[in-house]
Amino acid sequence: ARTTPALRSASARRAVRAVRTMAVSTEPAAEAAKATEPRWALEHHFGYDSPQSNSIDKDLDAIEAQCKALKADFEGKMTTDLLAAIEAYEQIDIALTKCLSYVSLASDTALDDDDAQKRKASLFQRYSGIAGNELTFFSLELADLPQEALDAQLAAEPEKLGKYRAFIDETRRSQPYNLSKSVERALTVRAPFAGKGKVVEFYGNELSRLRFAEKEGAESVNMEVLLANMTSSKDASTRANCMRVLNDGLKSFERVAALSLNMVAGSWHVENAERGFKELRSQRNLGNNVPDEVVDSLLGAVKTTGVDYCKRYYALKKSILKETQGLETFGWSDRNAAIDIGTASDTYTWPEAVDIVRAGYEKFSPTMAGLFTQMVDEKRIDVPAANGKRGGAYCSSAYGVGPFQLLNFTGTMRDVATLAHESGHGAHFMLSYKQGILQFHPPLTLAETASIFGEMIVFRDLLAKAPSDEDRLAMLMGKIDDIINSVVRQCGFDAFEEKVHSKRAAGTLTPDEMTKAWQESMVEYYGEEGEVFDSYENTSHLWTYVSHFHNVPFYVYSYAFADLVVGSLYGVYAEQPEGFEEKLLDLLSAGGVKGFKEALEPFGLDPSSDTFWKDSLDAHLGSLMEEAEALSKKLGYTA
Repeated sequence: ARTTPALRSASARRAVRAVRTMAVSTEPAAEAAKATEPRWALEHHFGYDSPQSNSIDKDLDAIEAQCKALKADFEGKMTTDLLAAIEAYEQIDIALTKCLSYVSLASDTALDDDDAQKRKASLFQRYSGIAGNELTFFSLELADLPQEALDAQLAAEPEKLGKYRAFIDETRRSQPYNLSKSVERALTVRAPFAGKGKVVEFYGNELSRLRFAEKEGAESVNMEVLLANMTSSKDASTRANCMRVLNDGLKSFERVAALSLNMVAGSWHVENAERGFKELRSQRNLGNNVPDEVVDSLLGAVKTTGVDYCKRYYALKKSILKETQGLETFGWSDRNAAIDIGTASDTYTWPEAVDIVRAGYEKFSPTMAGLFTQMVDEKRIDVPAANGKRGGAYCSSAYGVGPFQLLNFTGTMRDVATLAHESGHGAHFMLSYKQGILQFHPPLTLAETASIFGEMIVFRDLLAKAPSDEDRLAMLMGKIDDIINSVVRQCGFDAFEEKVHSKRAAGTLTPDEMTKAWQESMVEYYGEEGEVFDSYENTSHLWTYVSHFHNVPFYVYSYAFADLVVGSLYGVYAEQPEGFEEKLLDLLSAGGVKGFKEALEPFGLDPSSDTFWKDSLDAHLGSLMEEAEALSKKLGYTA
């Protein structure tokens, strides 16, 4: 349920984030390149000279006046004036998105700047007061609107009002779970002052400040660089040391992470109870417009068929690493290690990454390639892995001004894949903007479609150009790494969330209890120590840095949903490429106008069927596994 309507565009809708494992080159040339890598040109696009600009305050003054007028003109009158109310609300949403998106984006590259963070908090505090006092009525009255009154107005204005039908339906789906107007207002107004929001914000800022030294006397680096050094290293002992340094550093952060997660899980529990959601994920599923049973089916298939593929894959990787790197013990630090065979480059410059992604997109869709080039040329991407910058990567929709990508580019193949991924989000937004701010954003179950498909088409283009079997095997293993991380790992995250949220109903969890839940989830999805991984040493506190647990509870299954849907879509494309681009662009252009079932019907796919997820795992992950196993055997790495 959505308690503050405009917040959907200004906050929840503003970015699709993907916490990704990055990699880095420590060569001096790479460090020099980072200094010249592009930064986004926010001031140029938004028209503000800085987050401290008085123009932002003046815009909020005007928005507040619009909100007061909206309430005065339409509260209690939507049974007859719905079209005019929605049109007025839409203009407010556009104006809010502009100023609040700018401040949010600017602050994400200045997390160590207290003045910038204070400015953001102040503006969002003011926004919450405006939204709570003036906008709360809108979604509640629209949800409660008698069906006969809605039908009469749709009949009178079939085109003008009918074009908002998806937004109307989405808002009305929350009706059974809405609270009274006074309670919804109070929740909105108090959010900046109390509750989980400020704690989660503190958690994120403190996480960005963590620094790690790989050895005594060495320069401390941020977490992105440490993770990068681990995954890019060809030496098992170096990887193991990075993992030890990471886990030891996170131990000192456990109380902050536990406090935030307790607040989030407690709030989720209370809100579910007060609003009447029956299942733990029902609130998220409602927002995704996907039935509980479809999500349960997905999670069940991944925990069985997906886990079997996971164990089979890491057994294969373990054997190959033993043959190619002399690996003696297969630990968690080796999970994302690159297979060091073939002739592919270890690092890529930013221009090389751009060329690779553009070429992959162009081969599939000149339209998407053009949108990608536009994002690069218009300086909509903040590239380098700089201190004080939010970790991972995301693409913000910033309707009317966007999109904008935040990366932490360090020059590896995984970073190239991240660029392809986030550029897919950007292209998706650009195609769907025509649906208007109230309907352009797809449900989370489809929000990852373009991004993961973007990764897939770039991967397939590179795979076709691989000069040798060794290169092909290395690429296949890297891709399977990504799929396992998107499907099995994310569902493992969901299992951890389920454990924490279920126990939170009985009281606050200690950091040790959260650590225990994390370790239990690892065993459930990767096997006991010795089954595949020889050791889970130095993994106890990795739960503390997964920000999705705090920012968007139970979001993570969306990655698995999208990855398997895209795998099935790519299978359709491989069998019948003619006409596929047009159908995919239609899906992306629909934004939030179509639900997942309607959107996938033209491709002959039905995720609500009983066997869809198992079939997708077999076709998507299973086919790549078979190809990798055959190549490994051919090259003599496995028997």
